[in-house]
Amino acid sequence: MPQTRLFRIGYGIILILLIVFLGQKVSFLFKPVTVLVQTLFFPFLLAGVLYYLFRPIVGGLQRWKVPKVAAILLIYLLFAGVLTALGFVIGPPLKEQLDKLVLNFPAIIETAKSKWLEWSHHPWVAKYVNWNEVMDGTTEWFKESYRSILSNVAGFFSVIANIVVVFVTVPFILYYMLKEGEKFPPLLLRILPEREREEGMRILRDMDQALSSYIKGQVTVSMFVGLIVYIGYLVIGLEYSLLLALLAMLTNVIPVVGPLIGVIPAIIVAFTISPGMAIKVVVVAIIAQQLEGNLVSPMVMGKSLHIHPLTIIVLLLVAGSLAGFLGLLLAVPAYAVAKVIISHFWRLYRLRMREKPTT
Repeated sequence: MPQTRLFRIGYGIILILLIVFLGQKVSFLFKPVTVLVQTLFFPFLLAGVLYYLFRPIVGGLQRWKVPKVAAILLIYLLFAGVLTALGFVIGPPLKEQLDKLVLNFPAIIETAKSKWLEWSHHPWVAKYVNWNEVMDGTTEWFKESYRSILSNVAGFFSVIANIVVVFVTVPFILYYMLKEGEKFPPLLLRILPEREREEGMRILRDMDQALSSYIKGQVTVSMFVGLIVYIGYLVIGLEYSLLLALLAMLTNVIPVVGPLIGVIPAIIVAFTISPGMAIKVVVVAIIAQQLEGNLVSPMVMGKSLHIHPLTIIVLLLVAGSLAGFLGLLLAVPAYAVAKVIISHFWRLYRLRMREKPTT
């Protein structure tokens, strides 16, 4: 049997494919593990995000001689106080706008439809676009979406249960992450040989730095975009300004396509008022993104991830197709971590190749 390097790689690929094939045949054995991972994924994800946001504050309080447990509890109290204050400040207007939107939603859809048809029959537009096909396709898509929603009504209670699990478990997970997070890297490095632990610690440190920079930067930038968009919507007199600004802030955490997703509902609402209002919304979105891209992001995030925009677009296209919204959310940080790991292993491999004696 050949023992060349090429054949060994081939043997490895065949073995991996065989393991995957056999795993599919006994997938029922992994069902409990799958359910466990699905249940705990979002609590650990949210706790991880909060961990990177709160960890610098805990470190700062410890430098002021505050015990770690007391610092964590103090942060919990401050965070609860901030959420309560925000609830009192933005809760009533947000509820008012949400109730108004729900009440006026059918009228908004009808107005948007009539204005769309009126605009679509303009000679300059109708000459190049077959709007009958577009409307038929859109109507069919809404019908399919409606059927999908009805068929998944039973999953509503599962979603509610998952939300309850997240809110109950996240504080406990976050507490132990903040309290004992520094113990995890040495524990993980025990699986490596003694001579590899220094390089392993460097990899974990770089991974931690990449994730910390990305999470803190995205949260800060998204809050800034939400504030600027809200001010802009107030200036132009757009209805549901707070609700639409919060949507823009939440979707901005998705690189590249997030701002576009966040501005589409605002354009639809503005279009029901007048085409001029829709243009004003686009101008507000452009100003917000220009301020974010040229002022805030370079100051907050810099070039910490070193990822080309074209690479981000490809990542989002692939991850969105494979995993939907969750893929869009996790594609860039996962790529950043993978890039750190691969670059370190590649450097280690080249060093070992240089150390091998030549014959």
